[in-house]
Amino acid sequence: MRDDDTLSLRQQLVNWLFTPLFLLLLFSTVTGYMAAVTLSNKPYDLVLIERARLLARHYATQPAPRAEADAVPRFADEEPHFRYAIHAADGVRLAASGILPTPRPADYRHDGPHLRDTRFKDERLRLATLRVTDARGEILLVQVAEPIEARLTLGRSILGNIVIPQFIFIVIAGIAVWIGLKRGFEPLERLRREVAGRPRNDLSPLDENRAPDEVRPLIHEVNALIERLKAMMETQRRFVADAAHQLRTPFAGLKAQAELAKREPVPEPVREALERICVSAQRCSRLVNQLLTLARNEPEARLEPASVRLDLAELAREGAAHWVPEALRRDIDLGFESGDRPRYLSADEAGLNDLLDNLIDNAIRYSPAGGHITVRVGDDDGAPWLQVEDDGPGIPVAERERVFERFQRNADSDQPGSGLGLAIVREVAARHGASVEIGDGRLGGALFTVRFPRA
Repeated sequence: MRDDDTLSLRQQLVNWLFTPLFLLLLFSTVTGYMAAVTLSNKPYDLVLIERARLLARHYATQPAPRAEADAVPRFADEEPHFRYAIHAADGVRLAASGILPTPRPADYRHDGPHLRDTRFKDERLRLATLRVTDARGEILLVQVAEPIEARLTLGRSILGNIVIPQFIFIVIAGIAVWIGLKRGFEPLERLRREVAGRPRNDLSPLDENRAPDEVRPLIHEVNALIERLKAMMETQRRFVADAAHQLRTPFAGLKAQAELAKREPVPEPVREALERICVSAQRCSRLVNQLLTLARNEPEARLEPASVRLDLAELAREGAAHWVPEALRRDIDLGFESGDRPRYLSADEAGLNDLLDNLIDNAIRYSPAGGHITVRVGDDDGAPWLQVEDDGPGIPVAERERVFERFQRNADSDQPGSGLGLAIVREVAARHGASVEIGDGRLGGALFTVRFPRA
């Protein structure tokens, strides 16, 4: 799992910007709810207390408590949800417009109006009590109550008027922050696309002027790394070129000396040893050539592309003709098929020759005597392709990806080789943006298809 230090810069900024906005919205909702409850209760409580005082004055001035309709204040009749009750000091109810909770002993001890929330018969009420003394000097307890649904409705309305604008404001702020982040990261995104669109062998420096000031030191260090890499690759290129001359000559000389020694009258054991020396020198020479070819075609060894416009059909025809003597020596029929029109593409001619040589050489090595090999060239909607088909043992499906690995050979094969031919084919194809596919040939052997992009 990644820790916070490895998250993307965009994600870290989003987290640090939107998290406070979310917490601000949460805090504002809580405080807004508390303010809404306070604001909705206060006016209702003032009205409820004023009604309790009006009832207290009304009954306190009467010679005796009465519950007749003409003695009840008008507001009690006009509001059916409003309820009141008058109790004596001993708890006896003297008058009432509805059933209310029985007074508590503590209600008689409060000097002024007292408010509380209560639940009575599955209904939530806001209850106000007021202790007064009537004209005869007796203590009366006035109770007034009303349901709290109206208060809750008002509170929700106030809360909505507070929270909804804040929520809209935070959403707008979030959109502005997101747009700002997107525009702020656009130079980095443009630089990423520029680097991603480069060829594999393009090691030109990155343009520091198109990067933000904060990123320029990083771009500068990357360019310095590219320069060091170019110097190292140039050293490798010179080494490959020098090794080509230094290694080919000794092996060629060794083989030539062994061939000359075989012509002399020597004992049979010595002749057999000389024959093995010739074979080993030939294998070493081929291995060295393949290693040098592989190093030459790796992207790290090529600083600049060497692409020219060429006809794939003509190149394949000449390449196949070069291998005809070897095919005849092995009693193999090597054929070539192509249409009349050319198939043009932009490619490195030397690299394509290496690709074709290794495909044909691989087919000749694994085809039996009297076998057939066909080299074909065609195109699909302007995208050229090259095929080499043989009637050898073929390649199992499970091993078709592994055969492109370096020094990977078929364990069941008795043919000499180093296992580098198909690795060279894949390197050359990748350098040209082509793909290599392995299928089944018409005669049961292997069918290699190299598909190139449109010119």
